[in-house]
Amino acid sequence: MGAYAEAYLSDVVENQGKLFDYVAETFPDKDTEDFINFYMQSNTRKSIDESQAYVNTMDAKTLWEYFCKTEEYALKDGKALAGFLPDWVGEFYAYYQWFYNIPSREVVKKIPLSFLKKAYPGLHDLELDLAVQKVGEPG
Repeated sequence: MGAYAEAYLSDVVENQGKLFDYVAETFPDKDTEDFINFYMQSNTRKSIDESQAYVNTMDAKTLWEYFCKTEEYALKDGKALAGFLPDWVGEFYAYYQWFYNIPSREVVKKIPLSFLKKAYPGLHDLELDLAVQKVGEPG
């Protein structure tokens, strides 16, 4: 169990939550969902899956700048996710990926963002590890 050293886990989870929240807050007229889906399937996120310390230890803003430069990503027009949802989704996806040790690009296919948006009211008050276990192992 665990995709990479547990020493990185809390930072990766927190920073990914902050990253998703940063994008939603900073760009309210842009499509946060498109960003999340792109990011989770990106080489940047793959570097985190593979425990590359340089990327694993970046704070949210540095990670955003690195991601935009490395992936040549441009936000699409749309609506940002609101409230605590983007932060929670970021943390959930990061912990889920680590807990079940599957590639991030598979996480968003097996647990689509549309599902998390619907499940959020019932899951967000749980401890993150319990929420991840409640959703269950990818089948």
